[in-house]
Amino acid sequence: MFSYGTLQQTGVQQATFGRLLQGEADALVGYRRTMVKIEDAQVVATSGEAYHPILEASGDPHDRVEGTVFAITAEELAHADAYEVDDYERVQAELASGRRAWVYVKRRD
Repeated sequence: MFSYGTLQQTGVQQATFGRLLQGEADALVGYRRTMVKIEDAQVVATSGEAYHPILEASGDPHDRVEGTVFAITAEELAHADAYEVDDYERVQAELASGRRAWVYVKRRD
């Protein structure tokens, strides 16, 4: 799983996965980072933030979002799905390193 936002925070990891995740720096190319207001009180309480970053595909190879790629289990991925609000959808994407990872991006309507 690639994270560019609150899932990199140790408190969010403890609350969501029950452990700290081990990861490596990577990046997602062709996406832009913006912010979204979070209405879910539990998510705001967990992250301590009312606004979270969110990614939109730009198609521009010069756009690059830095983050961390984590190795997690299928059960932990389900926990991440439960943490993310409806503004996000999980997609597979190729990272700058060539690895493929799940990443949460802005839900398409």
